[in-house]
Amino acid sequence: MQFAPSVYEHAARVINKSPWEVSRSEDLLFQGNLEAYRLYQHNPIVVGIDIYNLEAEAYGATIDNPTGNGIPAITRHICSSARDILKLEHFNPKTDGRIPMTIRAGKKLANQCPDTSVKIPVGGPFSIATNLVGFDNLLCEVLTDPDIVAQALNHIVAGQVNLCRHIVDNGLDIAFFESAAAPPLMSPENFQKVELPALNSIIQKAAAVVGHPVPCVIGGDTVWILDAILSTGTGYLCCPAETDQKTFMQKMIPHPDVMVRVNMDPRPMTSGNWDDAYREVDRVFDLIGNRKNACIGTGCLPYETDPQAVLKTAEYIKSHS
Repeated sequence: MQFAPSVYEHAARVINKSPWEVSRSEDLLFQGNLEAYRLYQHNPIVVGIDIYNLEAEAYGATIDNPTGNGIPAITRHICSSARDILKLEHFNPKTDGRIPMTIRAGKKLANQCPDTSVKIPVGGPFSIATNLVGFDNLLCEVLTDPDIVAQALNHIVAGQVNLCRHIVDNGLDIAFFESAAAPPLMSPENFQKVELPALNSIIQKAAAVVGHPVPCVIGGDTVWILDAILSTGTGYLCCPAETDQKTFMQKMIPHPDVMVRVNMDPRPMTSGNWDDAYREVDRVFDLIGNRKNACIGTGCLPYETDPQAVLKTAEYIKSHS
């Protein structure tokens, strides 16, 4: 059974740097992800620390240096409403924000790690919109002006397709993330009406660019929108720890060709109690059963996770597969 921990900000921990430092340095981004791969041999490598911020920053949103080892976040939104998104010119992935730096680090990793897949994170339209407008403002507009929000999401899709082309032109693959759109933050009804048309569009257009079905990673209580996610044609999704995982996996039985990453709750790995971590692995093994297209994931590894906890978890998974 493959173990696929989600490294992100933990890549800073393994080289004893802060997430802010690594997120702002091509060399540190490369070094942190390379050291994490040397430790964990995970597949794929997703290059990034604060993976949901890249596009909003490229559009002009502000990210300030957090205190200590906090995760960088958007601190100033550039739009006051979804209507403002429609006025934005699409960013240039060759020059704007940290996207060029992330791609350069990804190319170095691909050269150093030829036996694994290196992917650049690509944000979903709703997740980007929340960082442009602010989450509360956007949710209010979903209720009061859903048609304008839907138009704004489609406007964002066009820019994301440009980004996907640039990533592929640089010899890299993509991983697609859209957790801001998940229940309970957005209702299943609003997901279907406002988000799904744009999600379908970006997943299908991205797949055409890269030449294969693309991962669609959405965290949260996603069992309520699982059928909608599957309708996009994605070939890879995650079963989040935050949802009813048993029901989720039962609903996946008619879809044996879709790879499912079943996420462990990462908290047992940070508890310092190996038995807690092993029991969590056993629970996920029971959920997977005899499904062939499945792997074990972690959700986002907290920065402070002891690398030994990840290694011991990986060893346990390997020995009990």
